Amino acid sequence: MKQFYGKSQKGDLKEAAKGLTNPKLILLMSNSDQFSAHVAELESLFPGIPSIGCIGMSYDTTVSEKGVGIVAFTDNVTATANVLEQASVMPVKYIARLKQDLNTINASAKDTVCIDFCSGNDACVLTTFCSVLGKKDISLVGGTGDAGMVSANGQIYKDAAAYALVKNNGGKIKAYKENIYRPMPDCRFIASKTDRRRYIIGELNGKSAKQVYQDILHISEKDITTQTFKNPFGKMNGEDVCIISIKEVVGNALACFRQVNDSDVLTLLELQDYRQIVDETISTIRQDFNHISAVFSINCLFRYLLFSQEHYVNDYLKSMSALGSHAGLVGYGEHYNNQFVNQSMTCVVFE
Repeated sequence: MKQFYGKSQKGDLKEAAKGLTNPKLILLMSNSDQFSAHVAELESLFPGIPSIGCIGMSYDTTVSEKGVGIVAFTDNVTATANVLEQASVMPVKYIARLKQDLNTINASAKDTVCIDFCSGNDACVLTTFCSVLGKKDISLVGGTGDAGMVSANGQIYKDAAAYALVKNNGGKIKAYKENIYRPMPDCRFIASKTDRRRYIIGELNGKSAKQVYQDILHISEKDITTQTFKNPFGKMNGEDVCIISIKEVVGNALACFRQVNDSDVLTLLELQDYRQIVDETISTIRQDFNHISAVFSINCLFRYLLFSQEHYVNDYLKSMSALGSHAGLVGYGEHYNNQFVNQSMTCVVFE
């Protein structure tokens, strides 16, 4: 299989699609002002070709913050695209679509991946996806777009998750997740006074969540929303940690980008040597594959902002591109199988 990436900083979709022929699947990453027009134009340019889209930044060796970017898979690929609607109410109502699509492409664990773009309510959506994908051991990689909208096959949906099933007819696929944070010693908390709907943590170990965060890190209130780049929360999941970013201060509480429930066990995380961890991820991928056709990744917006502050973005993308054709989305939350995480990178590698 082959991966195509095209972009236009001025939002010219035809310019972004220049040179693309015979695509099997197209992933659209657009801006809020032109999203609707781009969805319609993409369908006009490539009628009947499976596609999913969202609002967000895209990248290959550089990041395109504005305009439009498209990723397409060609040559020896079988794909289908669809949508789970009513994400905040009952996405399981549409699960028959996913089951049928899996059968249509004869999906299997070794050569098929599900890529999804979500408008929100990610945890519920992922539970729905994995109730079917998990039984077949099929990996899922995806993320959240901006403005609560996604597209599938030329149609725009709100409160939904658009998904594509991609079967690599020329070899295996494998999904990865990268975490550049580790738990700080002696920072283990029980969350309470949470608001599940608003993703708020009221207290940690019976004390104001805001004050606990400030006291441990010795920072002022105004620095909390940027300190999360280096010190997000983590929810323990066995030996794994799901990263939880802080969104804003709400009184004495902290609003996050991921749901926290009463009695959840949380830890405070600290940034590690991210350059070394990226190198380790690349080394692991190379060990797993003799030949790499493409890598599609989702990087969190907060990772992008952190890497920008550290003047590491270009070096990072250069390192990833050394694997082969690498492109992706800057998301507002990342999906890895049944996990909804923040400040992470998830990717799928095609042989």
